[in-house]
Amino acid sequence: MPSARAPAATGQWPSSNPLNRTLRRVFGHTRLRAGQAEVIERVMQGRSTLAVMPTGAGKSLCYQLPALLLEGRTVVVSPLIALMKDQCDKLRALGVQAIQVNSALSADELAAAETALRDGSARIVLTTPERLADHAFLEQLAAHPVALVAVDEAHCISQWGHDFRPAFLDIGPAIRALGNPTVLALTATAGSEVAADVMKHLAIPRERLVETGAYRANLHFAVEQMQQEEDRQRRIVELVQQEAGSGIVYAATVKAAEQAFELLRARNESVAIYHGKLGTRERGEAQERFMSGAARVMVATNAFGMGVDKPDIRFIVHCQMPSSLHAYYQEAGRAGRDGQRARCVLLFQAKDRVVQQFFLAGKYPQLEDLDAVYRQLLATPPGDEGWTSASLLEALDRPRSKMQAAVALLRQAKLLRIGRRGEMALRQKAASRADLSTMLDAYKERRLQDRQTLERMLSYAQTGQCRWQLLLAELDPSAEAKRCGTCDNCRRIAAHEATLAQPILVGTPSTTAAAAAAASPQAKARARKPVLFAESDPVKVRRFGAGVVVASTEGSVTVAFEDGTQRCIHPAYVTRRRVPRKSASSDSDSESETVALLAGGASARGLLKAGMPA
Repeated sequence: MPSARAPAATGQWPSSNPLNRTLRRVFGHTRLRAGQAEVIERVMQGRSTLAVMPTGAGKSLCYQLPALLLEGRTVVVSPLIALMKDQCDKLRALGVQAIQVNSALSADELAAAETALRDGSARIVLTTPERLADHAFLEQLAAHPVALVAVDEAHCISQWGHDFRPAFLDIGPAIRALGNPTVLALTATAGSEVAADVMKHLAIPRERLVETGAYRANLHFAVEQMQQEEDRQRRIVELVQQEAGSGIVYAATVKAAEQAFELLRARNESVAIYHGKLGTRERGEAQERFMSGAARVMVATNAFGMGVDKPDIRFIVHCQMPSSLHAYYQEAGRAGRDGQRARCVLLFQAKDRVVQQFFLAGKYPQLEDLDAVYRQLLATPPGDEGWTSASLLEALDRPRSKMQAAVALLRQAKLLRIGRRGEMALRQKAASRADLSTMLDAYKERRLQDRQTLERMLSYAQTGQCRWQLLLAELDPSAEAKRCGTCDNCRRIAAHEATLAQPILVGTPSTTAAAAAAASPQAKARARKPVLFAESDPVKVRRFGAGVVVASTEGSVTVAFEDGTQRCIHPAYVTRRRVPRKSASSDSDSESETVALLAGGASARGLLKAGMPA
């Protein structure tokens, strides 16, 4: 997809430019970060844009600054009520007329917000995608001209993304109902398919993509291999105690989050917990404690953190592997928003894969889920207003995410009619002719993509290559693939290369002379040159045992091991192994078959059972 890569240097306008004056007077900034000037100028020109900017790049300013100069109000759509409140409070403190409209408001707060909507005094309106399905609310928004719609965390609109939220599908129709104002979509991560999907849903021309690059030199990545759960629990405590400043410990499951929380609390750590099973008040209090510094550490599932505006987070520990590199980058990227060094550590255990496979199995609706929604819509709705999204989900005793995806699928197939106040009804004539099983075919490809995405996350967890190189290959393929020099693998490689380059200056005259010769630049270069391996070479790695080479480059060897796993290892840690032969013909055939099976993931135990040498 064509894109405009923003310049690396910070932007600046002439002092007489209204943007520059407002930037200084209201926000107190004298300079901009990379990409901000370009995105802001596009918005001021009325050019709808998708901006992919890393966490901490200042995405909020890209709509807040234009909002104060555009003729008309700005509507900001965000999935996070806590973040919305934080932004609204900060804008009001700067003297900006901002309001929020969401389900967490009291009756008095909601009445005050509606008054500001009607009289036009609200310059910035922050709301949720769910509110945009309310036609009465849309009418209030449209009572005064809307100049800009900013969609934060825009990747949530894509079913190809790692964090799809069906409510985001209401944003496109709402934009059209508001007269098609300029749209600014913002996200920290979007691959080519997700970016194309976002731009399609929000009617942003394909050439209007701005990417500022994903690389952040202040984030230092590392992965530690955990053999036992006890090792992981011990290491969580050690890492938290080693690091100064605030940090987040992420877990994939509520159970693991609660275990880590209790573990840290027992060590008298200043800690809070946040996950989706807590009540709204409990989550709000936990977030407030962390943001204010009353709690140094937040233990959380991925329910916490999207858009968290805390600049001084010094460490992120993942005690379980997330589902994708995009999700990992989003969560790890919450560290170091102030530009100072931050540590990002993943504690990897092989069973993490099973946890993520379980989540993926429940991600998409099955035929019975789609049929359940269809039949429920045919039933008599409660009350007189008809089926709404809330009443439908309440009536169906099934996983909420699957039901939301099933409703979204019916809407996309134009089998649902949405009334002025959000009431839903089947288009029965069209629905009676629809083949529900065929509608689910698109999810087959998505399930395959999810499995491939998980495999890339596993490769990151097990690689011997530069961590940033693997992250950028997924997030920003156009980035120059240089070693970062700061991740655990880069430091390990550098230490090994330094050891190889050290001359031996003690011993007999002959050995001393040999050492001196080895110290020549040519000899050092030869010592540092990695050994190249051919595909199917039998090899061994001290930590992981025997295996065969699947692929090899100067910087990395991918090895299939006897337990069925594949890992990327630096060549310095890989040695060839001899395979004993009994006879020239039979053993050659047996070795070839063994190599092929190992490369395909067969285990050593299986080979032994088959009577083949492992």
